[in-house]
Amino acid sequence: MNAIDPRPVYARATEQAAALIRAVRPGQLDGPTPCTEFDVRRLLSHMVGGTLRIAVIGEGGDGMAVHPFAEGEEDAGWPEAYDEVRSRALKAWEPDARMASPVRVPWGEVPGWQALSGYVMEIVTHTWDLSEAVGHPLPLDPEPAAFALATALRVLPEEPRGGDTPFERVRPAPEGADDYTRLAAWLGRDPLSRA
Repeated sequence: MNAIDPRPVYARATEQAAALIRAVRPGQLDGPTPCTEFDVRRLLSHMVGGTLRIAVIGEGGDGMAVHPFAEGEEDAGWPEAYDEVRSRALKAWEPDARMASPVRVPWGEVPGWQALSGYVMEIVTHTWDLSEAVGHPLPLDPEPAAFALATALRVLPEEPRGGDTPFERVRPAPEGADDYTRLAAWLGRDPLSRA
């Protein structure tokens, strides 16, 4: 493996996401998020579905056959649904051999460590989205954001955006912004507006 092992930071990122999901209140589920096509409920569905996808990929299955949204969950069940899929993902990626094995993800066939690094970026970004949407109930861990930002800067070009690159244009981040805000801006979110 020629890169930093993403498993420890993925574990921290999913632990943080789980804590934040537990902090969501029923009255917040219909609220907007910085990921403009999702309200909070749809964002939770995507966080669960995306985590299930990377779990199936880690298990050697066809993650592309997994819908990236969890459908039919009861609103009160999001914390348990996320805990279940995150535990499954962490277990699936425990073997060192998974890091070098080629896997298929939405952006192509890559070694396992690259796939899991991409899913660190995914869960960290959506954790920021959720935190913004529900009023920052918990402080966010800077380490997953630093890892996710480095990944995004390495793998996502500034241009072109749209089409096969499913992100809006890069937005300016405020001076002195933290890594979460810089990541959000790189991925096309507007860090200057609140959900």
